[in-house]
Amino acid sequence: MTATAALGAAGAAAGIWGIGIERYLFTTRVHTLHVLPRGARPLRVLHLSDAHMAPWQHRKQRWIAGLAAYRPDLVINTGDNLGHRDGLAGIRAAFEPFRGVPGFFVHGSNDTAAPAPRNPFLYFTGPSGAVHKPEPLDTPALDSYLSDELGWTDLNNAAGTVPVGDLSVAGFGVNDAHRDWDDLDALPALVDAQPDADLHLGVTHAPYRRVLDSFTDLGADVLFGGHTHGGQVRIPGYGAIVANCDIPLDQARGLSEWTHDGRTVPLNVSAGLGHSIYAPVRFACRPEASVITLLPRR
Repeated sequence: MTATAALGAAGAAAGIWGIGIERYLFTTRVHTLHVLPRGARPLRVLHLSDAHMAPWQHRKQRWIAGLAAYRPDLVINTGDNLGHRDGLAGIRAAFEPFRGVPGFFVHGSNDTAAPAPRNPFLYFTGPSGAVHKPEPLDTPALDSYLSDELGWTDLNNAAGTVPVGDLSVAGFGVNDAHRDWDDLDALPALVDAQPDADLHLGVTHAPYRRVLDSFTDLGADVLFGGHTHGGQVRIPGYGAIVANCDIPLDQARGLSEWTHDGRTVPLNVSAGLGHSIYAPVRFACRPEASVITLLPRR
């Protein structure tokens, strides 16, 4: 076999794996953080992101619904729930077991506009741009479901405090920074207006440096982001080759630390649960959810 033929065969095998197999290999990342007040009971957080849901994706819907077996105390949803004009039906099927569990959510751009056909290789040339004349989605219906039916708190350029067991948990967040919809200037006053809380969480869809820096300055104990898809196509032994934002590539997936002005806080960036229906591939980057158990500080 010639080198060219071998390379072609390897590429074909990688394509079959990424398109036909790995994008269905959902996995759970489990972490532990010591961030709660002394004496507090453990708190289990389920971090969901980037479902990019289409109505026919029943396997993904069943897997997400099955995460209820972890019995989370709090759900963090970092956006891009929808991937099709009828995606809300799939989101309902996936998220229904979490009805009544406290939660926070923010938007990604795919919560407001449907994906459009585009060259998937452009993803690897730099951060993606806005689609010209995108098809609008029914964002109010999504928000009504998340807020009114599930009981989750909207943190799109907003702040809120919810009781979680014996603790008071404050969250603050921004709308999609990838589209410059974040309003960081408004956050300090909103955060100051919240009552005292035992735990403070910063929530964003796109983990841009400016957002993470601002959240750290505002006193977040833990930061949550999505958007990157973990690179979506990673090189084994190397990692992500793109992040679709300005976060360092080695922090495009998983639990790490973010430091700004001498303060360091945990950062969890979810590689997400899905992909655009026009780029149905995952390679060395399985779709995922995160389960993070929060424990008292040492």
